[in-house]
Amino acid sequence: MNHLSLIIKREYLTKVKNKSFIVMTILSPLIFIALIAVVAYLSQLNNDKVRVISVLDESGLVQDIFKSSGNTSYNILNDMSFEEAKAFSKETGSYGLLHIGKLDNLEAISDKINFYSEESPSINVISDLESKIQTELTTQNRIAKGIDVEKLKDSKVNVSILQESFEGKKTSKIDSVVKLVFGGAAGYLLFMFIIIYGNMIMRSVIEEKTSRIIEVIISSVKPVQLMLGKIIGTSLAGITQFVIWLILGGVLMSIVSFIFGIDMAQIQSPQQEMMQQAMENPEINMQVQNVMASFYNLPITNLLVAFVLFFIGGYLLYSSFYAAIGAAVDNETDTQQFMLPIIMPLILAVYVGIFTVIEDPHGTVSTVFSFIPLTSPVVMLMRIPFGVPLWQHLLSFGLLVGTFMFTVWFAAKIYRVGILMYGKKPSYKELIKWIRY
Repeated sequence: MNHLSLIIKREYLTKVKNKSFIVMTILSPLIFIALIAVVAYLSQLNNDKVRVISVLDESGLVQDIFKSSGNTSYNILNDMSFEEAKAFSKETGSYGLLHIGKLDNLEAISDKINFYSEESPSINVISDLESKIQTELTTQNRIAKGIDVEKLKDSKVNVSILQESFEGKKTSKIDSVVKLVFGGAAGYLLFMFIIIYGNMIMRSVIEEKTSRIIEVIISSVKPVQLMLGKIIGTSLAGITQFVIWLILGGVLMSIVSFIFGIDMAQIQSPQQEMMQQAMENPEINMQVQNVMASFYNLPITNLLVAFVLFFIGGYLLYSSFYAAIGAAVDNETDTQQFMLPIIMPLILAVYVGIFTVIEDPHGTVSTVFSFIPLTSPVVMLMRIPFGVPLWQHLLSFGLLVGTFMFTVWFAAKIYRVGILMYGKKPSYKELIKWIRY
Protein backbone atom coordinates (compact mmCIF):
# COMPACT_ATOMS: atom_id res chain seq x y z
CA MET A 1 0.00 0.00 0.00
CA ASN A 2 2.99 2.30 -0.40
CA HIS A 3 1.42 3.91 -3.48
CA LEU A 4 -2.03 4.39 -1.94
CA SER A 5 -1.35 7.85 -0.50
CA LEU A 6 0.05 9.05 -3.82
CA ILE A 7 -3.00 7.78 -5.68
CA ILE A 8 -5.33 9.44 -3.17
CA LYS A 9 -3.45 12.73 -3.52
CA ARG A 10 -3.48 12.50 -7.31
CA GLU A 11 -7.21 11.73 -7.46
CA TYR A 12 -8.07 14.50 -5.02
CA LEU A 13 -6.00 17.17 -6.77
CA THR A 14 -7.22 16.06 -10.20
CA LYS A 15 -10.83 16.44 -9.08
CA VAL A 16 -10.54 19.76 -7.25
CA LYS A 17 -8.46 21.34 -10.05
CA ASN A 18 -10.91 20.25 -12.74
CA LYS A 19 -12.62 23.27 -14.35
CA SER A 20 -16.08 21.69 -14.27
CA PHE A 21 -15.63 20.83 -10.58
CA ILE A 22 -14.59 24.41 -9.75
CA VAL A 23 -17.40 25.92 -11.80
CA MET A 24 -20.10 23.72 -10.26
CA THR A 25 -18.71 24.19 -6.75
CA ILE A 26 -19.06 27.95 -7.10
CA LEU A 27 -22.05 28.09 -9.42
CA SER A 28 -24.35 25.63 -7.61
CA PRO A 29 -24.73 27.71 -4.41
CA LEU A 30 -25.11 30.87 -6.50
CA ILE A 31 -27.98 29.36 -8.49
CA PHE A 32 -29.57 27.88 -5.37
CA ILE A 33 -29.40 31.13 -3.39
CA ALA A 34 -30.63 33.11 -6.42
CA LEU A 35 -33.69 30.88 -6.68
CA ILE A 36 -34.37 31.20 -2.95
CA ALA A 37 -33.93 34.98 -3.13
CA VAL A 38 -36.36 35.28 -6.05
CA VAL A 39 -38.96 33.15 -4.27
CA ALA A 40 -38.48 35.11 -1.04
CA TYR A 41 -38.74 38.44 -2.86
CA LEU A 42 -41.91 37.46 -4.70
CA SER A 43 -43.38 36.03 -1.52
CA GLN A 44 -42.54 39.24 0.32
CA LEU A 45 -44.26 41.30 -2.36
CA ASN A 46 -47.31 39.06 -2.09
CA ASN A 47 -47.37 39.35 1.69
CA ASP A 48 -47.20 43.15 1.60
CA LYS A 49 -50.52 43.15 -0.21
CA VAL A 50 -53.44 43.58 2.15
CA ARG A 51 -56.46 41.39 1.41
CA VAL A 52 -59.74 43.22 1.91
CA ILE A 53 -62.63 40.81 2.39
CA SER A 54 -66.18 42.15 2.31
CA VAL A 55 -68.57 40.46 4.74
CA LEU A 56 -72.37 40.47 4.36
CA ASP A 57 -73.89 38.69 7.35
CA GLU A 58 -77.67 38.58 6.89
CA SER A 59 -77.97 36.29 9.91
CA GLY A 60 -76.31 38.79 12.22
CA LEU A 61 -74.64 35.98 14.12
CA VAL A 62 -70.98 36.10 13.20
CA GLN A 63 -70.08 39.50 11.78
CA ASP A 64 -68.55 40.63 15.10
CA ILE A 65 -65.89 37.92 15.02
CA PHE A 66 -64.11 39.32 11.95
CA LYS A 67 -61.29 41.53 13.22
CA SER A 68 -58.66 42.94 10.86
CA SER A 69 -55.18 41.60 11.54
CA GLY A 70 -51.92 41.30 9.61
CA ASN A 71 -52.48 41.26 5.89
CA THR A 72 -56.21 40.59 6.09
CA SER A 73 -58.78 43.34 6.52
CA TYR A 74 -62.55 42.87 6.84
CA ASN A 75 -65.14 45.30 5.52
CA ILE A 76 -68.47 44.65 7.25
CA LEU A 77 -71.38 45.56 4.96
CA ASN A 78 -74.66 46.59 6.58
CA ASP A 79 -78.01 47.60 5.12
CA MET A 80 -77.16 46.12 1.74
CA SER A 81 -78.80 43.49 -0.38
CA PHE A 82 -76.75 40.63 -1.74
CA GLU A 83 -76.65 42.11 -5.25
CA GLU A 84 -75.60 45.50 -3.89
CA ALA A 85 -72.86 43.89 -1.77
CA LYS A 86 -71.65 41.92 -4.80
CA ALA A 87 -71.50 45.05 -6.96
CA PHE A 88 -69.79 47.01 -4.19
CA SER A 89 -67.11 44.32 -3.75
CA LYS A 90 -66.34 44.39 -7.47
CA GLU A 91 -66.15 48.18 -7.60
CA THR A 92 -63.84 48.47 -4.61
CA GLY A 93 -61.58 45.65 -5.79
CA SER A 94 -62.17 43.48 -2.72
CA TYR A 95 -60.37 40.17 -2.46
CA GLY A 96 -63.76 38.52 -2.15
CA LEU A 97 -67.24 38.66 -0.66
CA LEU A 98 -68.23 36.41 2.23
CA HIS A 99 -72.01 36.05 2.20
CA ILE A 100 -73.83 34.49 5.13
CA GLY A 101 -77.50 34.09 4.46
CA LYS A 102 -80.39 34.11 6.89
CA LEU A 103 -80.34 31.00 9.06
CA ASP A 104 -83.47 29.17 10.20
CA ASN A 105 -81.38 27.06 12.55
CA LEU A 106 -77.71 26.70 13.29
CA GLU A 107 -77.51 23.12 12.01
CA ALA A 108 -78.59 24.03 8.47
CA ILE A 109 -75.80 26.33 7.42
CA SER A 110 -73.91 24.29 4.84
CA ASP A 111 -75.68 25.93 1.89
CA LYS A 112 -76.02 29.37 3.48
CA ILE A 113 -72.37 30.46 3.49
CA ASN A 114 -70.65 31.37 0.24
CA PHE A 115 -67.45 33.11 -0.81
CA TYR A 116 -67.45 35.03 -4.08
CA SER A 117 -64.27 36.22 -5.81
CA GLU A 118 -62.84 36.97 -9.24
CA GLU A 119 -60.11 34.36 -8.87
CA SER A 120 -59.71 31.21 -6.82
CA PRO A 121 -59.08 32.23 -3.21
CA SER A 122 -56.17 31.07 -1.09
CA ILE A 123 -56.69 27.80 0.78
CA ASN A 124 -55.35 29.44 3.95
CA VAL A 125 -57.92 32.26 3.67
CA ILE A 126 -60.85 29.87 3.26
CA SER A 127 -59.60 27.62 6.08
CA ASP A 128 -59.23 30.62 8.39
CA LEU A 129 -62.76 31.82 7.60
CA GLU A 130 -64.21 28.35 8.13
CA SER A 131 -62.42 28.02 11.45
CA LYS A 132 -63.68 31.40 12.72
CA ILE A 133 -67.29 30.77 11.70
CA GLN A 134 -67.34 27.18 12.94
CA THR A 135 -65.99 28.12 16.37
CA GLU A 136 -68.48 30.96 16.84
CA LEU A 137 -71.55 29.07 15.59
CA THR A 138 -70.64 26.00 17.67
CA THR A 139 -70.46 28.18 20.78
CA GLN A 140 -73.81 29.82 19.99
CA ASN A 141 -75.43 26.47 19.26
CA ARG A 142 -74.31 25.09 22.61
CA ILE A 143 -75.66 28.14 24.42
CA ALA A 144 -79.00 27.84 22.57
CA LYS A 145 -79.31 24.23 23.74
CA GLY A 146 -78.68 25.21 27.33
CA ILE A 147 -75.13 23.90 27.51
CA ASP A 148 -72.85 25.80 29.83
CA VAL A 149 -69.88 26.52 27.55
CA GLU A 150 -67.52 27.40 30.38
CA LYS A 151 -68.32 24.21 32.25
CA LEU A 152 -67.87 22.27 29.02
CA LYS A 153 -64.41 23.76 28.57
CA ASP A 154 -63.55 23.04 32.18
CA SER A 155 -64.75 19.44 31.83
CA LYS A 156 -62.21 18.63 29.16
CA VAL A 157 -59.63 16.13 30.35
CA ASN A 158 -56.26 15.98 28.64
CA VAL A 159 -54.62 12.57 28.68
CA SER A 160 -50.92 12.11 28.09
CA ILE A 161 -49.51 8.66 28.73
CA LEU A 162 -46.08 8.82 30.31
CA GLN A 163 -43.59 6.35 28.90
CA GLU A 164 -40.83 4.82 30.97
CA SER A 165 -38.53 1.87 30.49
CA PHE A 166 -38.18 -0.84 33.11
CA GLU A 167 -34.81 0.71 33.99
CA GLY A 168 -36.51 4.01 34.80
CA LYS A 169 -35.64 5.98 31.64
CA LYS A 170 -38.50 8.32 30.70
CA THR A 171 -39.55 8.80 27.08
CA SER A 172 -42.53 10.19 25.16
CA LYS A 173 -44.22 10.19 21.77
CA ILE A 174 -42.37 13.37 20.92
CA ASP A 175 -39.07 11.64 21.67
CA SER A 176 -39.93 9.03 19.05
CA VAL A 177 -40.75 11.70 16.47
CA VAL A 178 -37.48 13.56 17.10
CA LYS A 179 -35.50 10.32 16.87
CA LEU A 180 -37.25 9.39 13.62
CA VAL A 181 -36.49 12.80 12.09
CA PHE A 182 -32.80 12.52 13.04
CA GLY A 183 -32.49 8.96 11.76
CA GLY A 184 -34.43 9.70 8.57
CA ALA A 185 -32.28 12.73 7.79
CA ALA A 186 -29.08 10.71 8.33
CA GLY A 187 -30.27 7.86 6.12
CA TYR A 188 -31.45 10.18 3.35
CA LEU A 189 -28.17 12.12 3.43
CA LEU A 190 -26.20 8.89 3.00
CA PHE A 191 -28.49 7.84 0.14
CA MET A 192 -27.96 11.12 -1.74
CA PHE A 193 -24.20 11.14 -1.07
CA ILE A 194 -23.84 7.64 -2.51
CA ILE A 195 -25.86 8.49 -5.61
CA ILE A 196 -24.00 11.75 -6.35
CA TYR A 197 -20.41 10.87 -5.57
CA GLY A 198 -20.65 7.19 -6.44
CA ASN A 199 -21.49 8.24 -9.98
CA MET A 200 -18.50 10.59 -9.89
CA ILE A 201 -16.18 7.65 -9.14
CA MET A 202 -17.72 5.61 -11.93
CA ARG A 203 -17.31 8.43 -14.47
CA SER A 204 -13.70 8.94 -13.38
CA VAL A 205 -12.87 5.28 -14.05
CA ILE A 206 -14.60 5.37 -17.45
CA GLU A 207 -12.71 8.54 -18.47
CA GLU A 208 -9.31 7.07 -17.59
CA LYS A 209 -10.19 3.83 -19.32
CA THR A 210 -11.28 5.49 -22.57
CA SER A 211 -8.24 7.80 -22.59
CA ARG A 212 -5.91 4.77 -22.22
CA ILE A 213 -4.10 6.47 -19.32
CA ILE A 214 -5.02 3.49 -17.19
CA GLU A 215 -2.70 1.25 -19.21
CA VAL A 216 0.30 3.27 -18.03
CA ILE A 217 -0.88 3.55 -14.43
CA ILE A 218 -1.70 -0.15 -14.01
CA SER A 219 1.83 -1.15 -14.97
CA SER A 220 3.22 0.17 -11.69
CA VAL A 221 0.25 0.06 -9.32
CA LYS A 222 -1.85 -2.85 -8.11
CA PRO A 223 -5.51 -2.70 -9.21
CA VAL A 224 -6.78 -2.81 -5.62
CA GLN A 225 -4.56 0.14 -4.66
CA LEU A 226 -5.72 2.11 -7.68
CA MET A 227 -9.37 1.43 -6.96
CA LEU A 228 -9.10 2.30 -3.25
CA GLY A 229 -7.16 5.45 -4.12
CA LYS A 230 -9.86 6.55 -6.55
CA ILE A 231 -12.63 5.88 -4.05
CA ILE A 232 -10.97 7.69 -1.14
CA GLY A 233 -9.63 10.57 -3.27
CA THR A 234 -12.99 11.19 -4.93
CA SER A 235 -14.73 10.97 -1.54
CA LEU A 236 -12.44 13.62 -0.08
CA ALA A 237 -13.12 15.84 -3.10
CA GLY A 238 -16.85 15.34 -2.57
CA ILE A 239 -16.57 16.26 1.11
CA THR A 240 -14.57 19.35 0.16
CA GLN A 241 -17.25 20.38 -2.32
CA PHE A 242 -20.02 19.78 0.22
CA VAL A 243 -18.28 21.89 2.90
CA ILE A 244 -17.68 24.72 0.40
CA TRP A 245 -21.36 24.62 -0.54
CA LEU A 246 -22.40 24.97 3.10
CA ILE A 247 -20.01 27.86 3.82
CA LEU A 248 -20.56 29.70 0.54
CA GLY A 249 -24.33 29.17 0.72
CA GLY A 250 -24.49 30.63 4.23
CA VAL A 251 -22.36 33.64 3.29
CA LEU A 252 -24.36 34.33 0.11
CA MET A 253 -27.66 34.06 1.93
CA SER A 254 -26.50 36.59 4.52
CA ILE A 255 -25.26 38.98 1.80
CA VAL A 256 -28.50 38.76 -0.19
CA SER A 257 -30.59 39.32 2.92
CA PHE A 258 -28.50 42.37 3.93
CA ILE A 259 -28.13 44.10 0.55
CA PHE A 260 -31.59 43.58 -0.89
CA GLY A 261 -33.48 43.59 2.39
CA ILE A 262 -35.06 40.23 1.69
CA ASP A 263 -36.28 38.32 4.69
CA MET A 264 -35.62 34.65 3.90
CA ALA A 265 -38.10 33.71 6.58
CA GLN A 266 -40.88 34.99 4.37
CA ILE A 267 -40.59 32.15 1.90
CA GLN A 268 -43.19 30.11 3.73
CA SER A 269 -45.09 33.01 5.24
CA PRO A 270 -48.60 31.47 5.18
CA GLN A 271 -47.36 28.40 7.03
CA GLN A 272 -45.39 30.58 9.40
CA GLU A 273 -48.47 32.67 10.12
CA MET A 274 -50.40 29.54 10.98
CA MET A 275 -47.53 28.43 13.22
CA GLN A 276 -47.54 31.78 15.01
CA GLN A 277 -51.25 31.48 15.64
CA ALA A 278 -50.76 27.94 16.89
CA MET A 279 -47.96 29.03 19.23
CA GLU A 280 -50.46 31.25 21.01
CA ASN A 281 -52.18 28.07 22.14
CA PRO A 282 -50.68 27.03 25.50
CA GLU A 283 -51.00 23.32 24.67
CA ILE A 284 -49.10 23.67 21.38
CA ASN A 285 -46.51 25.87 23.04
CA MET A 286 -45.96 23.16 25.61
CA GLN A 287 -45.56 20.59 22.82
CA VAL A 288 -42.86 22.74 21.21
CA GLN A 289 -41.01 22.92 24.52
CA ASN A 290 -41.25 19.14 24.82
CA VAL A 291 -39.75 18.78 21.33
CA MET A 292 -36.79 20.97 22.32
CA ALA A 293 -36.33 18.96 25.50
CA SER A 294 -36.44 15.70 23.53
CA PHE A 295 -33.77 16.99 21.18
CA TYR A 296 -31.44 17.89 24.04
CA ASN A 297 -32.01 14.48 25.63
CA LEU A 298 -30.70 12.66 22.54
CA PRO A 299 -27.35 10.88 22.99
CA ILE A 300 -25.68 13.25 20.53
CA THR A 301 -22.15 11.86 20.94
CA ASN A 302 -23.25 8.27 20.37
CA LEU A 303 -25.35 9.29 17.36
CA LEU A 304 -22.56 11.30 15.74
CA VAL A 305 -19.97 8.51 16.17
CA ALA A 306 -22.37 5.90 14.76
CA PHE A 307 -23.34 8.24 11.94
CA VAL A 308 -19.72 8.79 10.89
CA LEU A 309 -18.85 5.07 11.03
CA PHE A 310 -21.90 3.79 9.14
CA PHE A 311 -21.82 6.71 6.71
CA ILE A 312 -18.21 6.02 5.77
CA GLY A 313 -18.70 2.25 5.70
CA GLY A 314 -21.83 2.43 3.55
CA TYR A 315 -20.31 4.90 1.14
CA LEU A 316 -17.10 2.88 0.69
CA LEU A 317 -19.10 -0.30 0.11
CA TYR A 318 -21.25 1.16 -2.65
CA SER A 319 -18.33 3.12 -4.11
CA SER A 320 -16.49 -0.13 -4.77
CA PHE A 321 -19.51 -1.33 -6.77
CA TYR A 322 -19.53 1.91 -8.78
CA ALA A 323 -15.79 1.57 -9.47
CA ALA A 324 -16.27 -2.02 -10.66
CA ILE A 325 -19.07 -0.94 -13.01
CA GLY A 326 -16.91 1.87 -14.39
CA ALA A 327 -14.14 -0.63 -15.12
CA ALA A 328 -16.50 -3.06 -16.83
CA VAL A 329 -17.97 -0.64 -19.42
CA ASP A 330 -16.69 1.87 -21.97
CA ASN A 331 -19.32 4.61 -21.61
CA GLU A 332 -22.07 5.73 -19.24
CA THR A 333 -24.82 4.40 -21.51
CA ASP A 334 -23.69 0.84 -20.88
CA THR A 335 -23.84 1.29 -17.11
CA GLN A 336 -27.64 1.13 -16.97
CA GLN A 337 -27.79 -2.68 -17.02
CA PHE A 338 -25.59 -2.85 -13.91
CA MET A 339 -27.06 0.09 -11.98
CA LEU A 340 -30.40 -1.46 -11.03
CA PRO A 341 -28.97 -4.24 -8.79
CA ILE A 342 -27.00 -1.57 -6.91
CA ILE A 343 -29.75 1.03 -6.57
CA MET A 344 -32.48 -1.43 -5.52
CA PRO A 345 -30.95 -2.29 -2.07
CA LEU A 346 -30.61 1.44 -1.35
CA ILE A 347 -34.24 2.12 -2.29
CA LEU A 348 -35.36 -0.92 -0.28
CA ALA A 349 -33.39 0.34 2.73
CA VAL A 350 -35.10 3.75 2.56
CA TYR A 351 -38.57 2.18 2.35
CA VAL A 352 -37.84 -0.26 5.18
CA GLY A 353 -36.55 2.62 7.27
CA ILE A 354 -39.60 4.82 6.64
CA PHE A 355 -42.37 2.22 6.89
CA THR A 356 -40.92 -0.28 9.35
CA VAL A 357 -38.54 1.51 11.71
CA ILE A 358 -41.17 4.11 12.53
CA GLU A 359 -43.65 1.37 13.50
CA ASP A 360 -41.32 -0.99 15.33
CA PRO A 361 -37.62 -0.01 15.46
CA HIS A 362 -36.74 -3.19 17.36
CA GLY A 363 -38.92 -5.57 15.35
CA THR A 364 -37.68 -8.53 13.36
CA VAL A 365 -37.76 -6.78 9.98
CA SER A 366 -35.97 -3.66 11.21
CA THR A 367 -33.35 -5.70 13.05
CA VAL A 368 -32.65 -8.09 10.17
CA PHE A 369 -32.27 -5.32 7.59
CA SER A 370 -29.98 -3.41 9.95
CA PHE A 371 -27.58 -6.37 9.81
CA ILE A 372 -27.64 -6.89 6.02
CA PRO A 373 -24.61 -4.89 4.76
CA LEU A 374 -26.34 -3.53 1.64
CA THR A 375 -29.16 -2.01 3.71
CA SER A 376 -27.62 -1.64 7.17
CA PRO A 377 -26.04 1.83 6.64
CA VAL A 378 -29.46 3.40 6.07
CA VAL A 379 -31.64 1.22 8.33
CA MET A 380 -29.19 1.16 11.26
CA LEU A 381 -28.80 4.95 11.10
CA MET A 382 -32.59 5.20 11.46
CA ARG A 383 -32.67 2.66 14.33
CA ILE A 384 -29.78 4.01 16.40
CA PRO A 385 -31.67 7.02 17.86
CA PHE A 386 -34.24 4.60 19.35
CA GLY A 387 -31.57 2.88 21.44
CA VAL A 388 -29.79 -0.05 19.82
CA PRO A 389 -27.68 -2.37 22.03
CA LEU A 390 -23.93 -2.03 21.65
CA TRP A 391 -23.50 -5.60 20.44
CA GLN A 392 -25.85 -4.87 17.53
CA HIS A 393 -23.79 -1.77 16.70
CA LEU A 394 -20.61 -3.80 16.62
CA LEU A 395 -22.10 -6.76 14.75
CA SER A 396 -23.69 -4.61 12.07
CA PHE A 397 -20.57 -2.51 11.58
CA GLY A 398 -18.36 -5.62 11.57
CA LEU A 399 -20.51 -7.21 8.85
CA LEU A 400 -20.40 -3.95 6.91
CA VAL A 401 -16.60 -3.73 7.08
CA GLY A 402 -16.20 -7.42 6.22
CA THR A 403 -18.51 -7.07 3.22
CA PHE A 404 -16.63 -3.97 2.10
CA MET A 405 -13.32 -5.86 2.17
CA PHE A 406 -14.86 -8.75 0.23
CA THR A 407 -16.42 -6.33 -2.24
CA VAL A 408 -13.10 -4.58 -2.77
CA TRP A 409 -11.49 -7.95 -3.41
CA PHE A 410 -13.88 -9.12 -6.14
CA ALA A 411 -14.35 -5.58 -7.51
CA ALA A 412 -10.56 -5.36 -7.90
CA LYS A 413 -10.68 -8.55 -9.96
CA ILE A 414 -13.27 -7.02 -12.26
CA TYR A 415 -11.26 -3.82 -12.23
CA ARG A 416 -8.04 -5.67 -13.16
CA VAL A 417 -9.56 -7.19 -16.29
CA GLY A 418 -12.17 -4.57 -17.17
CA ILE A 419 -9.91 -1.54 -17.34
CA LEU A 420 -8.01 -3.14 -20.21
CA MET A 421 -11.12 -4.26 -22.14
CA TYR A 422 -12.40 -2.03 -24.92
CA GLY A 423 -15.19 -2.07 -27.46
CA LYS A 424 -17.22 -4.88 -25.90
CA LYS A 425 -20.21 -4.69 -23.59
CA PRO A 426 -19.71 -7.35 -20.90
CA SER A 427 -22.50 -9.61 -19.67
CA TYR A 428 -23.03 -10.88 -16.14
CA LYS A 429 -21.61 -14.25 -17.25
CA GLU A 430 -18.38 -12.59 -18.42
CA LEU A 431 -18.08 -10.66 -15.15
CA ILE A 432 -18.19 -13.94 -13.25
CA LYS A 433 -15.36 -15.24 -15.45
CA TRP A 434 -13.31 -12.12 -14.69
CA ILE A 435 -13.73 -12.74 -10.95
CA ARG A 436 -12.42 -16.29 -11.38
CA TYR A 437 -9.21 -15.17 -13.12
